[in-house]
Amino acid sequence: MENKMSKLTHFDDIGNPNMVDVSSKEITIRNAEASGFVYMQEKTLKTIINKKISKGDVFQIARLAGIMASKQTSSIIPLCHPLIIDNVAMDILPDKDNSRVIISSSVTCRGSTGVEMEALTAVSASALTIYDMCKSIDRSMNIKDIKLIKKSGGKSGNWIRNSD
Repeated sequence: MENKMSKLTHFDDIGNPNMVDVSSKEITIRNAEASGFVYMQEKTLKTIINKKISKGDVFQIARLAGIMASKQTSSIIPLCHPLIIDNVAMDILPDKDNSRVIISSSVTCRGSTGVEMEALTAVSASALTIYDMCKSIDRSMNIKDIKLIKKSGGKSGNWIRNSD
């Protein structure tokens, strides 16, 4: 029996890119959560926390960037379906002990395809926004470990990342 994971769904039988037909899939509540980190110099994190970045409140602007990006995922990722997003929640928190910012997203919709890419896009855009807003004082920032944490809904059901 063929392994379900061995067939890439975004290609037709001869290898051409193909948007997956989800028209026959059941509409269910779909949720996905993603996370990532932006590592930086201690003084950069302190400057963010003290709201001394000249471009504005880094965490609030990064939060908005994540929400906006999740709603535009199909415009920037080829073959993603445009979705009506019901909710996007963003958590952006300083982690002083590790000199980093922790970014988490949770995206929900009622639809026939999942919102994993929307959750990942939200985290990515937030991280890039933090970099953009702080690059004038710290070009050594490092965006790391953007990953799907869990998803629910649809035919494949629930999935939760093993701790790593």
